[in-house]
Amino acid sequence: MDNINVLIVEDNPNESEPLVALLKTHGYTIAGVATNLKDALNIFYNSNTIDIVILDVFLNQVPDGIAFAETINAVPNASKPFVFLTSATDRTIFERAKLTQPFSYLLKPFNELELLYAIEMALERFYAQKNAFLSEDQNTVISDAYLYIKKGKGLKKVFLEDIIYIEVEEKYCNIITKKEKFVILISLTKILNLLDANMFSRTHRNFVVNMQKIEEIIPADNLIILSDNHQVTLSETYKGIIKKVRTLK
Repeated sequence: MDNINVLIVEDNPNESEPLVALLKTHGYTIAGVATNLKDALNIFYNSNTIDIVILDVFLNQVPDGIAFAETINAVPNASKPFVFLTSATDRTIFERAKLTQPFSYLLKPFNELELLYAIEMALERFYAQKNAFLSEDQNTVISDAYLYIKKGKGLKKVFLEDIIYIEVEEKYCNIITKKEKFVILISLTKILNLLDANMFSRTHRNFVVNMQKIEEIIPADNLIILSDNHQVTLSETYKGIIKKVRTLK
């Protein structure tokens, strides 16, 4: 279970330090603070955990923030959402920055609420593109490998492989992991249709389990034992799940 990891690209400590403090206060993890293009690219390409980048347009009086954005955009599968936070008001610079398709272009000094909203919207819009889903209340983003779930003042990243099972309660789904429980507004049918059918399977009208977390299936008792001693019901309707489990006879 990880928090949202933010890379900050800013050459002025007087600007980056308040930003780091603000983001940490709101539950974000700082993956790094780079002061030049070389360091920014090095951190970006050598870390598998960065979720979003906040960057200045000018680094040491050169528009290397734009160069950074152009570089990471060159490889679509490696790109991440980014937000410009800058003092640059020149129209020509803005037009060049706009071509990189940032998720927001904010002017310094930053407004705390405006920045936090911009980060959330960037994450939601980016991961709501192809192969992703935004839940009814826009508190959850589902992609191929993980969920972003609204929790408190921030978004929490939950890897699908860490989910043990999902249980429905009326209009809500409880997502159970080893360390935490999350509640989101989405129907079980809808979330099941969006998850990998080879990884998740329904066992009851109220339960979906991660197949990798199954420890024991007891058909006679209509019971499935999952990792960490979790138990879910196995109804007659869904006993076909047994066929999905490789067994030795």
